[in-house]
Amino acid sequence: MTDQRHDTHVTAGKAPTATFASVIPRTGIGIDVHAYAPRDAPQPLWLGGLFWDGEPGLAGHSDGDPVAHAAADALFSACGIGDLGTHFGTDRPEYAGASGVTLLAEAARIVRAGGFEIGNIAVQFVANRPKFGPRREESQRVLSSAAGAPVSVSATTSDRLGFTGRGEGISAVATALVYPAVPAAPHPAAPQASG
Repeated sequence: MTDQRHDTHVTAGKAPTATFASVIPRTGIGIDVHAYAPRDAPQPLWLGGLFWDGEPGLAGHSDGDPVAHAAADALFSACGIGDLGTHFGTDRPEYAGASGVTLLAEAARIVRAGGFEIGNIAVQFVANRPKFGPRREESQRVLSSAAGAPVSVSATTSDRLGFTGRGEGISAVATALVYPAVPAAPHPAAPQASG
């Protein structure tokens, strides 16, 4: 396996040349599932970073946004630095009711602090409702802004099979591509003007 260090090779009679190893990208997978909140304790629906007025909401420690949560989980997976529960678990009262967009932005900050850059994140969620297509671009803008990298979101149904098909909840799966941040090469010194 190559690393990010560079080697200087000296050949007789020639100036040293630097060769740089290629940056190896890493991928991660994140999955998040939330059940609909009970009717006697309704919640607002937050999905893909957006509020969906008039739609039944999901239960959760934070805002229950499975799209944003799966995206954050995929980032942690790609970097090998734990998972959503490690960083934002139910034992962290400061994240109770937190926005999924806030969690995704914090996940991106943690990933970058760990020495990685984010290439992109792709998320697909499974649900009978809401109708996502008309707000897809809005969702992608909000999530991409939070992550500081491109986030694409798609939606599908499970043809009425399983808990999503029965309308019991929403699931989401995400993939993320990250790569080790390589320090910028120093710029050569500007030539000095002769007097």
